[in-house]
Amino acid sequence: MDIEEQYDKIYRYCYFKLYDKHTAQDITQEAFLRFYKQKLSLDKSSELPYLYTIAKNLCVDAFRKKTYENADDLEQPKKSADPSEGWTNNLAIRAAVAKLPNEEQEVLFLRYVNDESLSYICRITGLSRFSVYRRLKKALNTMKKELMKEGF
Repeated sequence: MDIEEQYDKIYRYCYFKLYDKHTAQDITQEAFLRFYKQKLSLDKSSELPYLYTIAKNLCVDAFRKKTYENADDLEQPKKSADPSEGWTNNLAIRAAVAKLPNEEQEVLFLRYVNDESLSYICRITGLSRFSVYRRLKKALNTMKKELMKEGF
């Protein structure tokens, strides 16, 4: 496993979940620390899904702990000049992605941003291959309809 490549992917995943650069960096580091404590007991094929699972659980914990200063933060993620946001720089695409359920956003992110295979996405999310494929197809169709409304 290429650590630098996976580090960037896990960071982007955490940022996608939390929309906070510093928290995403902290969680990424913590995820790798926890991963390396357990790495010896893992086989090669389960390392990456396990790393994503650690990151996902840490993101959930961080999200639960975070206090919001006002209710607007719950509806609209913080805007940032973070380079990992490049996949949603276009406002129309960002709006179309925001209308998708979180589960569909996650599989789109894992597949097209982090370029994970369907088998890894299945292991990360705990879904069957058919369910992942169906969510991807549904999300892409929904985005296509939304973008067509915007004139794309």
